[in-house]
Amino acid sequence: MDSMALISRAETAHELTQSELLQLLQDQHINDALFAAADRVRQKYVGPEVHLRALIEFTNICCNNCLYCGLQSQNRAITRYRMAPQEIFALAQKAVQYGYKTVVLQGGEDPFFTADILVPLLRQIKGLGLAVTLSIGERPRSDYQRFKEAGADRYLLRIETTDPALYEKYHPGMSLANRLRCLQDLKELGYETGTGVLVGLPEQTELSLARDILFFKQLGADMIGLGPFIPNPDTPLKDAPVPRLTPALKVMALARLLLPDINIPATTSMETLEAQGRFKALQSGANVIMPNITGEEERKNYALYPGKNASMPSARARRQLEAQLKAAGRPVSAGYGWHHKSR
Repeated sequence: MDSMALISRAETAHELTQSELLQLLQDQHINDALFAAADRVRQKYVGPEVHLRALIEFTNICCNNCLYCGLQSQNRAITRYRMAPQEIFALAQKAVQYGYKTVVLQGGEDPFFTADILVPLLRQIKGLGLAVTLSIGERPRSDYQRFKEAGADRYLLRIETTDPALYEKYHPGMSLANRLRCLQDLKELGYETGTGVLVGLPEQTELSLARDILFFKQLGADMIGLGPFIPNPDTPLKDAPVPRLTPALKVMALARLLLPDINIPATTSMETLEAQGRFKALQSGANVIMPNITGEEERKNYALYPGKNASMPSARARRQLEAQLKAAGRPVSAGYGWHHKSR
């Protein structure tokens, strides 16, 4: 089928086969039409509002050695830090003062933060009236259950790639099967479950990305966080070519077409790779921004990739972002930004 006809059908039926996704990923002549279709679907299903989530990067200590990640355990070039629970809670209080309704607690897989430590903290933060998203990696199901009972609402666990060979190559000592188990546990426990991929990993193919997008739909993801792979000079992939933003935008747009009512962040990596990348994402299906309210030193050392956005966290910065979004016709939501599934 003609690519434009595929886009039209995806916009109305929200279905594409693997071969059809592959065709659209490979066709570079339909990008503007694809982005426009995703923007229309976003407008129809989730409206013009942008949901702001306050990001707290509370530890850069990680026991894993993912080859693309600046937090990998073998990276000796960064200064490690770990916030105390009371410091994390103080930042959550600031999030409320700045006007946020959701906090995202993100960190490396730090063995210090056991369920016994996190559960009381989650209860404290829920007492502030915030929705809580966790992004802290692979855990036993029992931990996920305890976090949910303590008030965690959402969980983001990016799969990065569903290609078994690529997954094993870039995640030494880890298991794709366990990652899938974690995502299934999260769904069964009632979390709003997010996942996503890195776009542009060495040896990644368009066919692999097509399978990733179908996985999002199979999982019934509530949110998709994805972005371009940006080589970190302190990792084994330091010499990999820097990809363009367009392939990541295409994967995001196709995810919007197939899962029309989910939440999709415009990620900081898009802004890092290309000026106005975040706003390009908002015009291609995205409806969430996660401003970083972590302190300056911690943000500097949460070195996932070089050039990571380091805007100052403040009420003023939030007002400036709101003004920019309003000027672009995208008002900031006053709500919590739950995934309201279309009937």
